[in-house]
Amino acid sequence: MAEDAFGLLLDRAAQDLLFREARTVDVFTGEPVGDDLVRAVYDLVRYGPTSMNQQPLRIVLLRSAEARANAVRWMSGPGRARTAAAPLTALLAADLCFHERLPELFPGRPDAARLFEDPRVREESARFNAALQIAYLILGVRAAGLAAAPTMGFDPGGLDKEFFGDGRHTTLAVLNLGRPAPGTPPPRLPRLEFDDAVTVI
Repeated sequence: MAEDAFGLLLDRAAQDLLFREARTVDVFTGEPVGDDLVRAVYDLVRYGPTSMNQQPLRIVLLRSAEARANAVRWMSGPGRARTAAAPLTALLAADLCFHERLPELFPGRPDAARLFEDPRVREESARFNAALQIAYLILGVRAAGLAAAPTMGFDPGGLDKEFFGDGRHTTLAVLNLGRPAPGTPPPRLPRLEFDDAVTVI
């Protein structure tokens, strides 16, 4: 694969699809998002790196009207209407007992689970690594030609009780996704320049 003018191996069109031209949108078309497409996205992004191959992200797809209504009642602000109208909504949660799968996922360190016996250490690691996986998921959604609109306007305790109720999961984000409605995309908000964000020492 040839490098572009900036030395990146990813071609310009793919860069634009994932980053420059992508937007977080509020309005989607009514076109459904099928499980096969979501599966294809997940099968791609599951390869994103995490610490010790932890994979704490758990995804609940809200397809039924009842499930959507149960989620919306724990939402607040503009997120309520947006979630109610989105073609598909996903609850993104961290499994706080992710360490139980480490013997399978990180076999080179058979005692890895013991490193996370402290619940506080385990929760911090679960939240961090699930957040990484959420970022990969958003890029995967964009790679599928969809738009992703994450929202934080919700009661996590209410969603946890409503959809999990086991004490081992905590909701980190609600992700609305679908095909963006036709029209002018929202303007690109400013981004920090390299020299504003990066220090070389």
